[in-house]
Amino acid sequence: MLRATLRSFLAHKGRLALSALAVVLSVAFVSGSLIFSDTVTRTFDRLFASTAADVTVGPKQDLRSPVPGGAVQTVPADLAARVAKVGGVASAHADVSVQNITVIDSRNRSVGPTTGAPTIATSWYMTDRSPVELTSGHAPRGAGEALLDADTADKKHVRVGDRLTVQAQPGTFRVRVVGIATFRTTNPGAALVFLDGATAGKQLLGSADRATAVSVDAAPGVTDPELKRRVGAAVGGGYELRTAAEQAKSAAANLGGFLDVIKYVMLGFAGIAVLVGIFLIVNTFSMLIAQRTRELGLLRALGADRRQVRRSVLLEALLLGVVGSTLGLAAGIGMAYGLIRLMSLFGMNLKATEMVIGWGTPVAAYVVGVGVTFVAAYLPARRAATVSPMSALSDAEVAGVDKPLTGRAVAGGVTGLAGAAALAGCVTATKAAPAASLLGLGVVLTLIAVVIAGPLLVRPVIRVLGAAFPALFGSVGRMSQRNALRDPRRTGATAAALMVGLALVGGMSVASASMSASFDRQIDRTLGADYIVQSTNFTPFSDDVRRTVLATDGAGLVVPQRITPLAVRMPDGRRVQTAAAAYGRGLDEVVHLTYTRGGTASALADGRLAMDSGFARDHGARIGSVLPVEFPGGRVARLTVGALTNLDSPEGFGTQGGIFLGLGTVDTYVPGAQDSVLYVNAAPGTDRDALRSSLESALKPYPQLQVRDQADYKKLVHDQISVLLFLVYALLGLAIVIAVLGVVNTLALSVVERTREIGLLRAIGLSRRQLRRMIRLESVVIAVFGAVLGLALGLVWGVCGQQVLALRGLKELQVPWGTIVAVVIGSAVVGVVAALLPALRASRMNVLAAIAHE
Repeated sequence: MLRATLRSFLAHKGRLALSALAVVLSVAFVSGSLIFSDTVTRTFDRLFASTAADVTVGPKQDLRSPVPGGAVQTVPADLAARVAKVGGVASAHADVSVQNITVIDSRNRSVGPTTGAPTIATSWYMTDRSPVELTSGHAPRGAGEALLDADTADKKHVRVGDRLTVQAQPGTFRVRVVGIATFRTTNPGAALVFLDGATAGKQLLGSADRATAVSVDAAPGVTDPELKRRVGAAVGGGYELRTAAEQAKSAAANLGGFLDVIKYVMLGFAGIAVLVGIFLIVNTFSMLIAQRTRELGLLRALGADRRQVRRSVLLEALLLGVVGSTLGLAAGIGMAYGLIRLMSLFGMNLKATEMVIGWGTPVAAYVVGVGVTFVAAYLPARRAATVSPMSALSDAEVAGVDKPLTGRAVAGGVTGLAGAAALAGCVTATKAAPAASLLGLGVVLTLIAVVIAGPLLVRPVIRVLGAAFPALFGSVGRMSQRNALRDPRRTGATAAALMVGLALVGGMSVASASMSASFDRQIDRTLGADYIVQSTNFTPFSDDVRRTVLATDGAGLVVPQRITPLAVRMPDGRRVQTAAAAYGRGLDEVVHLTYTRGGTASALADGRLAMDSGFARDHGARIGSVLPVEFPGGRVARLTVGALTNLDSPEGFGTQGGIFLGLGTVDTYVPGAQDSVLYVNAAPGTDRDALRSSLESALKPYPQLQVRDQADYKKLVHDQISVLLFLVYALLGLAIVIAVLGVVNTLALSVVERTREIGLLRAIGLSRRQLRRMIRLESVVIAVFGAVLGLALGLVWGVCGQQVLALRGLKELQVPWGTIVAVVIGSAVVGVVAALLPALRASRMNVLAAIAHE
């Protein structure tokens, strides 16, 4: 039986190749994501471990800024001298490092990265742990001199001697590049500007008496934990101390969010490949077993029992899984290499020679590849075991063409009812969290139900979809329709591969279109400013920008907005950490808010705050409630609720609780905070277009800023939503690739299965062209059938998903009918493409050889 199994596997290797490709794709995405994330993690672990000081003393970070480059928390610069006197300290140095800057070259172009990585200005001093070394020029000597990292200098064409403008929170200053520093370790993608240590505090923090941290090196024989304990006892409890290991762990955790995005995206692709590939493998083995009925019957007649036949088929599946997993692992290594090279284009210079392939990667690869093929082939293997020895004497098939679908109807109906109940519960839920859970359960159950009951829908749906074929294509059209109806199980399984991808696209298209429509409605309702001035990466900017805008011809009211993290202790005892907006005077002229109690004046008054009325009700707050509020840097205030609003805004568009307050309060408790948005109205009698031209001209020295009107702001939101949609389309593309492989495989095996039938049709006058058309039409109707099922399912998911979004403030429902129609048309094209090779092969058959085929 083992020899027979191996010979059978080799004899059908061509027919199994497309199934193996599905395994290869799924394993490649799994192994590629693991190799890439392991490589990046190992690289940065070494970077952080080699550059972190033995102990770092910094300000307490109880609250994290919601925007990069927010208000900088500092420590006294003379803290370094106090720490240096502690026993066990070899050296202590005050560091200055900020990210709330913009660096501009002499051509008025930003020198910072365009990939979202930060621009960092820091004080220059060399130690054994410095991530860079001076390779050109000399170190900065006083104000007006700076170093630039070599990667940034190369990309932005900056040379020694060039002038740069640095826009920092205390103000704008100019420097001359006097040297180039080259990374000794991995470049994380940031742009680094080094200033003289004696002047960095004044230029970047506004005071030479402040620093952002103190780096401490241990004396020989003193461990990092012991040094941390000694330094902590000396400086007191107002600071945050971290050892080198803790600092590296924290930095790695911050990087982990970025890595997780890439990792989970690739695992999403792997999941789609696995799910769609299962249908392909099930169909392939089912058809192969149907075609080998006589062969299996002969094995039974020669003494093989049911268990041996089942094991034989499963062994073929395992061989397929091993081959596919091995090729997939190799492809995954190539994919990881490509990602590493891609990261270099974004400024993260990883070394492909240091690629990490941990033991878990090949294990995961073979578990996925072999597991998928084994699970997918189990049912066909059980079916093969039912072949009787008498089948060797006939042409009977075991594909189940005439087998009743009663079991499928019952199982699909029960599962579908459970899924429908979950979706109904999602629609009627009043809280977002349980609604989302019910939506997920409903999606899974309804998908399973449609897969199970799909063959029951084949005959009624395909009769409708192919109703015009006889009138348009005559007998060829009629035969193509009947071929698709011949085996509902096979047609349903083939279409299911395409259905899964299109169901995802349908659901996400409705969700994204509804999100865009909801945001548009919210922008129309709330945004009243003529223009918004904002940086391209949403980082704050210096007060110089506001002064420039105020001095612009035609500018009338200018209302600044600042964002700050804070934590509010609500009356119900819950501590809510969120981000709050702070506004200047004139808010009613640029933002339209609906108040249930109070008004803008009481909301923005010193010592007051406003919040969403629903949020206040849920936590027991009301007008006049006095709430403890924690600000960055450990500052605590007791603020009075001065107004309640009915924001009706989507979470994410606003902030949790809709908390906002006056600029005066934030200036008091968050000194050094910067504007993140300026709302600008035209002065009376000023043309709006003329104002825009004046603003853009005045802001040319600030290339990081953009002037947007309401339409531009909507486009910005749409573009952000489109990122998610493009990811879904990429998943669809992968699903379509595997689905096309499935259709090609099904049609190719079907052509082999119907060889004698095709020969007889050719003998009685069917031309090659008509034969090709018949197979193409069969493929088209199967593909459109899968598209119809998938889009119908996806639309239901999308409508239910919008109800979950409605609980978050996204209340507009919009169905993108253009996308739906385009997908249906595209599925027909997919069907035509998938049929090209099988149709060509069928048309080239020798008629007499086909008739004589056994």
